[in-house]
Amino acid sequence: MIEAMWSGLMQTLSPQAMGIMLIGIPIGLILGAIPGLGGNLGLALLIPFTFGMEPIAGFALLLGMHSVVQTGGPIPSILFNAPGTGPCAATCLDGFPLAQQGKAGRAIGAALASSAVGGVIGAIGMALLLPFIRPVVLSFGPAEYFMLAILGITFIALVSGESMLKGLIVGALGLMMAFVGENPQTGVARYTFGQLLFFDGVPLVPVVVGLFAGSEVIALTIKRGSIVEGEAKVGHDTMEGVKDTFRHWWLVLRCSIIGYIIGVIPGLGGEVSSWVSYGHAAQTSKHPETFGKGNIEGVLAPESANNSKEGGALIPTIAFGIPGSSGMAILLGAFLILGLTPGPAMLKDHLDIVWAMVWILIIANILGALGFLILTPYFTKLTALRSSIIVPFILIFILLGSYLTRGRIEDLLITLVMSLVGYALKEFDYARAPLILGMVLGEIAEVNLHISMQIWGVAFLTRPITLILLALTVLSVVYPLWQQWRKRQAGAAK
Repeated sequence: MIEAMWSGLMQTLSPQAMGIMLIGIPIGLILGAIPGLGGNLGLALLIPFTFGMEPIAGFALLLGMHSVVQTGGPIPSILFNAPGTGPCAATCLDGFPLAQQGKAGRAIGAALASSAVGGVIGAIGMALLLPFIRPVVLSFGPAEYFMLAILGITFIALVSGESMLKGLIVGALGLMMAFVGENPQTGVARYTFGQLLFFDGVPLVPVVVGLFAGSEVIALTIKRGSIVEGEAKVGHDTMEGVKDTFRHWWLVLRCSIIGYIIGVIPGLGGEVSSWVSYGHAAQTSKHPETFGKGNIEGVLAPESANNSKEGGALIPTIAFGIPGSSGMAILLGAFLILGLTPGPAMLKDHLDIVWAMVWILIIANILGALGFLILTPYFTKLTALRSSIIVPFILIFILLGSYLTRGRIEDLLITLVMSLVGYALKEFDYARAPLILGMVLGEIAEVNLHISMQIWGVAFLTRPITLILLALTVLSVVYPLWQQWRKRQAGAAK
């Protein structure tokens, strides 16, 4: 093991591998920073370039690029309320309010530092869990997926702002949108209004981009000012954000572990890890009422989970050939191109390559965060620009992100509609996050509920891990209510 670890490090630090990694990292950062593009597009574009490469060099390019996509994602999320990637939508909730308060540098510093820490923890977790992965992966089935989705849905109350009723209404709208398309059990079309556009369901990226970024473009155009509502501290508080990561080290560690564990479970995706981590942060915070208004913990939690999940997603991909995420499914093709077959044999015959992948994740996350930290003072200047200058710039990214995800012109129409919906929700003081939460988790819950009922019936609720998740679900509902009751009692006593 020690020999393979050292061999993997030396091969990763070779001039060829490092040179290729330094090409992949900027590509990943740029793809993450442009809303709607993401790492899957980058993998699809770069895989042809790996033909004829040595395995270490090929993974240095692909993993170096893919592992830092989530590092670039919080930049537009914080500056423009435009999520660079789907999982970064949770970062918008507190990152953009911080930018409006003139603290964009602090928010970006916290996001980049926590992303780097999360990525390193995910890589270390990948190395530690590889020998014991089989029982962990096989212990999760449809019943556990369903209950995990229900646990996530309970966090709607935590991201609902001051009115839980309004949050539940918006969350219900998100759940309804999740059910658009063909019924997974019968194949019957639902809520499609006879339009082929909706037979595959409502696409997530145009909804997220429109709901957050599009609505802000409308608001900025009407306000005729700049993003920042006061005097911008352009770049001067970046290191304060880095320090926040280590001030809240226990939160960053917990959320990194949450993201890592969710990454290990195939099929859940990055959106689940970021929202569950955000909900956990709000639930355990001493000041939950400040979430959604510019709480730095609301930036640290999802960003640490976003990057740590990549290390987790690689585990089932390497050990069983079962992709842990959509990006890992594309990466499976690269394994075959590079002459490798994922599975137990790889852990025995190519352990040095596996360790090289661990080192690539660690090095790429650190270099990616450092690269963007240097540029943060220039990024934050964008928040002080007049809306007449910044709005066209944001619109280009919105349209690019919405269209390039699937290459359908209809997605631009969805983005327009959701921009109007998002603006209306904002004007009438309805939280927008519950809609995305309901949309992401509704589909996972429905599909796995059908499968669980067919296999076990109602008895699926008695499975050990399902019972643990059910207890956590009940606790996540009861604990905030108990906190509110304590505050009311304390207020009455005063």
